Amino acid sequence: MRGGYLEDRFIQGSATRNPYVFYHWRYIDIFVYFSHHTVTIPPVCWTNAAHRNGVPVLGTFITEWTDGEKLCEAFLAGGEEAYRAVSHQLARIAQHYRFDGWLINIENTLSAAAVGNLSPFLRHLTAQVHGAVPGGLVIWYDSILESGTLKWQNELNEQNRVFFDACDGLFVNYNWKEEHLERTRELAGQRHADVYIGVDVFARGDVVGGGFDTNKSLSLIRKHGLSAAIFAPGWVYEHLGEENFLQNENKFWGLLEGYLPTHSICTLPLATSFSVGMGTGMFVSGKEEEAGPWYNLSAQEIQPLYPERRGQLSTSCCLQDAWCGGSSLRVQGTIPPGEERVAIRLFSFQMHAPPKLFLNLLYKMEGPHGDDFTVALELTTWHSSRCHDSTVTVLPSEDEPHGRHHPRLLPAPPPALSRLLAACSHGAQGWTSRCYEQELRGCSLRDLSLLVSRQQASPQETSFSCLLGELRVLDAGSMAASPPQVQNLTASQLWWQDGPSVEQLSLSLTLRWTFPPRRAACFRVLSQGTRCHRAQPPQPQLVGLAHGCQYRAVGLSVPRPAPGQSCQLELLVEPVLPSELPVDPEQWGRLLLVYSEPAGGSS
Repeated sequence: MRGGYLEDRFIQGSATRNPYVFYHWRYIDIFVYFSHHTVTIPPVCWTNAAHRNGVPVLGTFITEWTDGEKLCEAFLAGGEEAYRAVSHQLARIAQHYRFDGWLINIENTLSAAAVGNLSPFLRHLTAQVHGAVPGGLVIWYDSILESGTLKWQNELNEQNRVFFDACDGLFVNYNWKEEHLERTRELAGQRHADVYIGVDVFARGDVVGGGFDTNKSLSLIRKHGLSAAIFAPGWVYEHLGEENFLQNENKFWGLLEGYLPTHSICTLPLATSFSVGMGTGMFVSGKEEEAGPWYNLSAQEIQPLYPERRGQLSTSCCLQDAWCGGSSLRVQGTIPPGEERVAIRLFSFQMHAPPKLFLNLLYKMEGPHGDDFTVALELTTWHSSRCHDSTVTVLPSEDEPHGRHHPRLLPAPPPALSRLLAACSHGAQGWTSRCYEQELRGCSLRDLSLLVSRQQASPQETSFSCLLGELRVLDAGSMAASPPQVQNLTASQLWWQDGPSVEQLSLSLTLRWTFPPRRAACFRVLSQGTRCHRAQPPQPQLVGLAHGCQYRAVGLSVPRPAPGQSCQLELLVEPVLPSELPVDPEQWGRLLLVYSEPAGGSS
């Protein structure tokens, strides 16, 4: 995307207006961050967003042109010690930055000595990545032949198979025809899913289809049972422009939906406010607290399926109103004549159901006739003779291969959730909050859908528009588990400046701490205030949100101590769990910073 490392390079986000965001995570299995730097480390915001949605992220190792030849000669032709050092270091980089592996792209001619060590290099790199990163991957791009010649094959064949055999997968070049796919499928054998057929969305060269015709390429790829590598889907933003980007993005992925198997939710809790990681303002509890553009993919929440049925249903991002973050999910559609309701599939699951689930939904009907509709949730389970809910045994049926369950509406939140869901019977700012309970035995979750029903049957088609502000699916049994503690909170890189007034100083510092990976959705960094004499500490004030175990606080205003006096600044780090259940303050990180004027009185 325009060379990479754009506004996405800022760890704590930026005030970018109309940025590029990706949110159709449910339709992909791997995300590659690509640029033409030799070693491309994915920006942390992309890794955070992808992992939150269960998608692994690969960086890129690329060599090109004359400089690429020299580099390859240095580490490949130099012998085993050199290429093993490179593969070891690439694995360490992935492990340190917590992404999941590499796309290897050698696009320059190799000498006989260098190409002779290419397959051993790939095998060693793959082993190193597998050892350093759980679920790690190494994928090879179709560019070099076994002879060392740079010649794209557009298929798997005997001239490039040696590299495919040495790693986890092959990314095939884009200028293929159906006969290439036929030969590739035959040669790949049982590893046919490890061959990713390239589709250039910009449609450069002689290709089957790109742009809004990308589905033509996907149709042929799926016909032959191969995987797909969709290259440069940022075409929607780069080619069509920022205006109407969200609508065009939904159109692009909506055309591909039928060819992209759903990436399912495999663990609970599922908690999301549907924010896509950008906005024109920041909402808290349904109210816009801050106006102005912002962009931070690390703040992106778990994303739904975005189903589209032309003329009948559309799901899209709404930036104008939200419960929390920068956006909500707008669901618009029609209830056909004679029908009572429609079901809109939001999430796919592939996991065993716990014995008891709590569900929470925040929604707002739009338009003058919102009271004509009721909104509820529907869970479906995969068919099993052992699957029961609290009232109904799910029996096999030819017409109904899975069970439908309608969670029981709770008039008040259960005690374990009462602090979190303070008012399940009524929301705020026009939002309605509902709590549900579902008991299941021996079931596997399949889908979670939104049910929109009309209050009265009608022979006419009825249109509706509904905003979803928050959705939670919680395992009742895990809610009593004690969360980990924030540990090793330290401050470094302190920078003191004169403040806006004579009595004040301005402090910038970097906070770092430790917390088990993926156990927190984010962290609230709070200030307990500064005291230069004994006094009751004030209520903590939010400094900012961190989406990793470090935060750079800039320009904190603190009192200037009098000569011979010291002051104390107390900073807190509160983990926000994926379930958003509150964490006891005893588990927070605490740092007490004591400061005074240096001897001689100079700052």
